[in-house]
Amino acid sequence: MPKIIAFTGSNSETSINDQLLKYALKFIKKSEVQYIDLKPLSVPIYSEKIEKESGVPHDIQELVSQIKSADALIVAVNEHNGTMSAFFKNITDWLSRSDAQYLLDKPIFLLATSPGAGGARFCLDYTTTNFQKFGGKIVDKFSLPLFGENFKNAKLSHDYSTNLESLITNFENEIKQA
Repeated sequence: MPKIIAFTGSNSETSINDQLLKYALKFIKKSEVQYIDLKPLSVPIYSEKIEKESGVPHDIQELVSQIKSADALIVAVNEHNGTMSAFFKNITDWLSRSDAQYLLDKPIFLLATSPGAGGARFCLDYTTTNFQKFGGKIVDKFSLPLFGENFKNAKLSHDYSTNLESLITNFENEIKQA
């Protein structure tokens, strides 16, 4: 059974992207899923000085190990000014310092939402480019606009839910072929 690691690039306790991710994980049928909460990680803001003096933080080393042991990733990314949040950018900076190819050939499904009509599409594009630099294989992306209107009572509206379920099913099929 394939193993999927899932996490959200937000440090918010009320993250709408985390809510969307947890909803999406309900559609996983043929894989084992391990959800990782990144918020408790002890990771300083990246600096060359810190890296030289202390090395790569232990929590990052563990995360790299978990990512490498997985068959695939599902990552929800939150958008701040058209890019990933500073919190998540810092995590990815440290991950890349641990191993520049930490995502090598790893199938990845990205999803994002926002309160506005853009559905965090800019962040999905930015994250796609960022992950591909480190060897990741973006299989598909899902963008949910207008979170407050399209996600009510912990449930996604029908059309978006059907689309997301189909994308997740295709993603799982892609993992089995990889």
